[in-house]
Order: sequence, then structure tokens, then C-alpha cells
Amino acid sequence: MQSVKQQQILGYFIEEAKEHLDTIEQGLVDLAATMADSERVNELFRAAHSVKGGAAMLGFDSIQRTAHHFEDCFKILKEHPVKIDQRLEDLFFKGFDTLKELIEALQSPFGLREEDAQQAVAASEPTFRELQAYLEALKTGKASPSKGNMLPQNAATQITTILKGMLQLFKQGDSQKGRQQLVALCNRLIQVSSTTKPWVTLLQTAQRAIANPKNTYASLAPIVIKDLKQASDLLLLGQAEQISITANLQKLLNPASAQPASAKAAPSPAVKQQVTIPLEPRAAARTLLDVFNKSELIEIAEFLMKAIQ
Repeated sequence: MQSVKQQQILGYFIEEAKEHLDTIEQGLVDLAATMADSERVNELFRAAHSVKGGAAMLGFDSIQRTAHHFEDCFKILKEHPVKIDQRLEDLFFKGFDTLKELIEALQSPFGLREEDAQQAVAASEPTFRELQAYLEALKTGKASPSKGNMLPQNAATQITTILKGMLQLFKQGDSQKGRQQLVALCNRLIQVSSTTKPWVTLLQTAQRAIANPKNTYASLAPIVIKDLKQASDLLLLGQAEQISITANLQKLLNPASAQPASAKAAPSPAVKQQVTIPLEPRAAARTLLDVFNKSELIEIAEFLMKAIQ
């Protein structure tokens, strides 16, 4: 039960947040005209920053994260005026719908429920990744590559969906059918940009590693998922030339030479998948969301809450 004071503070936040939403929406309605006025662009940045700060103070992590995405994007517009097109406007409005939905939920009879908030944020992440990647491409003049290298507009969403599918297959346990499905998903990733040689070469290498039965899922999953995620980020940013085959992935092409003789005899079923957790909190959270399912995340959260009390 909220105290009267807490209700007042929440009311002030909602009132101010709705004003900031109006500022953002008005700026997005005619983004080209907004870009012609530097002060209006500054207003968009300040509005997103204010919503982020207020949400952080009240513990609304979902609103804070979403507003932070907008703050980052508006910062790019402030510092690097870009040519506005329909795709950019559509991506901004898709993200805006999530922010508006989260703030409006605060006024509902049940308030902003954590489960609903997490689902909304998770659903919006591909949009914001695509938005930031497209802004970077516009900023560097790489938004209009040759027709053969043109990425589909929903490339970020496609890649995220495929990587999640691969992660689920790894979690289901080793099987010949599962490996075949993983190879097929690599083929789908290749089709996202089939003329980009570094991208195609990396995925073909991953396919060879996956098809080799000497590689356990425990050794494959953390390397393949991490390497493909990092490569996809470079692809979406228009920096495909920086994609390379990592030493860890290279070792998976010849697993027998990388293992001691005793390890070749019979892999232990008790070996558990390991993942590298980044030091930056938001990056660490994204890694956990990618690796664990909902019930596992709840268990982790409960453990952490007990540990810090």
C-alpha cells in the first residue's frame, strides 16, 4: 500500500512525464522540421533525459531503460544532423509507442506490473537496436549501400529472433536433429546479408563447428552465440569489414587437438555451459536475459535480493 506522500510523488512524475511525452511526440511528427531547429532537438534530448531521471529515482527500470534509448538517439541527432527518411521516423515512433504505453500503465488500476513492463521492454529492444544502428549508418554515410548489400529494414529483429532460436536449441540438449536445425538457422542468418563476405565466412565457420559431433553443446553455445551477436552488431552498424573469426571459434574447428587425451574418451554429462558476464550492469543484464529462461531469472533475482539485504 502506497502512502499519501508516495502517491503524490508518483502523480507529479506522471504529470511531468506526460508533458515530456507531448514534447517528444510533437518533435517526431515532423522530424525533418525539428532537425532544422537545434533548440527543438535539444528539447527532445532534455525531455528524454528528464523522464529517465525521474523513472530512475522512483525505481521504474523499464521506463528508465526505454527513455535512455531515446536519450542516446537524440544525442546522435544533436551532434550529427542526419537526413531524415520514412524508415527513421517509423523506428522512432515504434519506440515511442513503448515509452507511452509504459507511462500510461502507471495510471491503470493495477499500475505498471513488473511482468508486463519486462515484456514490453524486451519486445522493444530489437527496434531500438535497429534504430541506433540505422542512425549510426546515416551518421557515417553508410545508410545507402549498394543494392546487393542492402539490409532488410527488419534485419535487427530477424537476427535477434534467430539467435534466440539457436539459444533455445542449445538448451534442449544435444541431438542430430538439433544440430541440423542450428545449421539451418545459420543459413537464415547468412540470407540477412548473403553478399557480405566476412559475415558469410563467419557463419559458415560456425556451421562447421556445430556439425562436428566432437564439440559439445556446452563448448559450442557460449562461443557461437557470443561471436554471432558481436558480428551482427557490426553488420547492423555498417562495419561488416571488422567481422572476423575469433580464436575460440577457430579452436572448435579442430576440437580433438585442443583437448587432453583423457577428455576425448567420454565427455562428462555434468559439464555446464559457461557464459562471460560483462562488468557494465546493463550489458550484464542483457547477457542474463539472453541465456536464462523466465523461471531461472526469477531464481537469480531472488538470490541477489537476499545477498544484498
